[in-house]
Amino acid sequence: MKTKKPLLAALGLSLLLGVQPLMAQEQPHVFRGAKIIPVAGQPIENGVLVVQNGKITAVGTADKVKSPKNAVEFDVTGKVLMPGLVDTHSHLGEGSGGDGSGALHPDVRIVDAINPLSDTFMRALAGGITTVNVMPGSGHLMSGQTVYLKMREARTISDMAFCDDVTNGICGGIKMANGTNPMKAAPFPGTRAKSAAMARQLFLDAQAYNNKIKAAKGKADKMPERKPNLEPLVEVLNGKRVVHFHTHRYDDVLTALRLQKEFGFKLVLHHVSEAWKAADEIAKAGVSASIITLDSPGGKSEAVEVSNANGAALEKAGVLTAFHTDDGITDSRLFLRSAALGVRAGMSQEKAIEALTIAGAKMMELDSRVGSLEKGKDADFVVLSGEPFSVYTKVEQTWVEGKKRFDLHNPDDKKFATGGYNTFSGEIHYHAH
Repeated sequence: MKTKKPLLAALGLSLLLGVQPLMAQEQPHVFRGAKIIPVAGQPIENGVLVVQNGKITAVGTADKVKSPKNAVEFDVTGKVLMPGLVDTHSHLGEGSGGDGSGALHPDVRIVDAINPLSDTFMRALAGGITTVNVMPGSGHLMSGQTVYLKMREARTISDMAFCDDVTNGICGGIKMANGTNPMKAAPFPGTRAKSAAMARQLFLDAQAYNNKIKAAKGKADKMPERKPNLEPLVEVLNGKRVVHFHTHRYDDVLTALRLQKEFGFKLVLHHVSEAWKAADEIAKAGVSASIITLDSPGGKSEAVEVSNANGAALEKAGVLTAFHTDDGITDSRLFLRSAALGVRAGMSQEKAIEALTIAGAKMMELDSRVGSLEKGKDADFVVLSGEPFSVYTKVEQTWVEGKKRFDLHNPDDKKFATGGYNTFSGEIHYHAH
């Protein structure tokens, strides 16, 4: 990548890199010459992207987009530029979730357990990921509240969160699960039927609590006693919080759909190993699916019929579909490969690109800010060495809100892309039982 600006050329590239974070806020940056995949429209050959103050101010063809005054220009000829990738299901940040005291922990918040300084976030940046949904573990029927994070440079979790108030705000969704993960000795369920019964009872309790709140009509002396374990489920019932539901087998998928129909909550199915069996039912229910692709056999028995053709089956059925890493199940650095495997198994390239970007943004209700390159959206984008699904392509740079957060040509960053002894000190997530 080359820069063109007389003053900056005189100062030298090293000075440019030294002051770049400040200028990303104060000076327009123009990226010229790349093939741009905006997602919101057709790919643009010899495209131009202009960003300033963390936002996209223009995107289009070279003959229509002019450089603003005092802009810093980057020559990205021969590269491919696309939106920052959106990972709808991750376990970065060394967090945890509920414990062994019970199967249902809606009051547990992953935001209280994440280390914002964890170097695991560099895996995401090295893979071109700029937005993640970080989950509590899946060893429970309900393991707690997720958090939607932006890969900004951070000292606190507030620096990364999409919400303004991590203490009192709604900063993510709710993580639920069925199948084998939550089935173990009491107080956990021992069967699939009991799993559904326990989840259903908690939602019924939340409905009753919600009715008492509504009946109080805002009068403090009429309000019921606070129940922190039910408050997030009231938000779910009122459509303010999305349910992210870990499920694999066809019968488990149908159970999740029944619960959604009964209580009317917003639902994203996750993993959905047997989506190729359930695509029509998922489409009929009008819910979305976040899937994972695998390039090697193994894992749990309920996922034995997982297929990389899930993306194609869901696309054919008309289901909004995204990919996710479940990092560290699939390494965040290889996220592009997940969609490439989906394409190899029959998914269209267009829908696979959407499944890495705008589809996931829609599932987290963040699509007004991220997921495509459009004027007014956050300046989150990736510079690739070639076509997104080529085995030879590398993520060269990852930019978040107009600031370069990963550069393959920087040795300090490159080590996170290539690995090596003691590169990552952060632990891989585990399912606490």
